Amino acid sequence: MAHTFPELAIGGVLLPPFLTYLAMALVVIIVLRPLLHVVGFAKMFSHASVAELSLYVTILGLLMLLF
Repeated sequence: MAHTFPELAIGGVLLPPFLTYLAMALVVIIVLRPLLHVVGFAKMFSHASVAELSLYVTILGLLMLLF
């Protein structure tokens, strides 16, 4: 069974589904950042920005699998 990928149309311009997934993952990360700060996520890693990027990529991958 083929999976259909609906494009997002903004102002008559069709955007690929990947851009929608990127935006959704960004929203999830922005919502999670205060919680990660409270938990002390940055103190657990020597390179907190790389760990946060890895979390973003993981969330992006999960969104692509789920939708």
